[in-house]
Amino acid sequence: MNEALKELLDLLDLEQIELDIYRGRSPEERIQRVFGGQVAAQALVAAGRTVPADRDVHSLHAYFIRPGDPAIPIVYNVERVRDGRSFTTRRVVAVQHGKAIFTMSASFHVAESGVEHQAAVMPQVAAPEELPTIQERMREVVGEDSPWREWLTRPRPVDSRYVTPLTWEAHRDPGLRGAETNVWFRYDADLPDDPLLHVVLAAYASDFTLVDTVLLAHGLAWGASNLSGASLDHAMWFHRPFRVDDWMLYAQESPWSGAARGLARGQMFTRSGDLAVSVVQEAMIRVLEP
Repeated sequence: MNEALKELLDLLDLEQIELDIYRGRSPEERIQRVFGGQVAAQALVAAGRTVPADRDVHSLHAYFIRPGDPAIPIVYNVERVRDGRSFTTRRVVAVQHGKAIFTMSASFHVAESGVEHQAAVMPQVAAPEELPTIQERMREVVGEDSPWREWLTRPRPVDSRYVTPLTWEAHRDPGLRGAETNVWFRYDADLPDDPLLHVVLAAYASDFTLVDTVLLAHGLAWGASNLSGASLDHAMWFHRPFRVDDWMLYAQESPWSGAARGLARGQMFTRSGDLAVSVVQEAMIRVLEP
């Protein structure tokens, strides 16, 4: 297990400071705002700790309200909205400096049988073992002297391997632009069998690449283009049990952008082709003057 993953698992072990109130911290690194996937993952951990063990999360709907300050802890207040016979609903508000920075509603469901179908088909792509890591790709793209090299090639808790072009590659070559991104990802360690942990880590990973699908269509890239952006909202549906220490394919597309916003959709498939997670996100994207 690499150090970045150890640090992430430690960040997800929230401190309980009162009934239904939890505190989380951010990594000790020089960033301007807290990574959105981290806030969503910590909020889901807080909600899950108030739910009976026989109920698994099946959906979440979140809004990013203000940038998170990485220098101070985040307090997560959980509201027990409903405890029904089959479904449980929780609302979480993340607070810093006395103000809400993030809200999330999450729904949990007991295991039941029912009709089943899957219309989505996993894209036929190269196997992850045949692809370089994101760090290896970026080292080739940015070169030795780029001021972005350290940030773009630093170790991450999740191993990501792109099938499709990177935004930095499409920024340099207009022929690589497109509105679809396919990425294999996994956490390279033997993780516990806790279903909530795997869902939480999928939520964390879901925010890494989704907005980039919007940028890819226009040849824009963080760091290479003069951009201002932030996630606005994020929704996920969890369809079946899965493990994020096995390879999953994250197939993403951007059907629309405009009015300084961009919409992206994603589907996470297990390696065997089962649709495990559906994701939708809208982000603010402003192209600034040079």
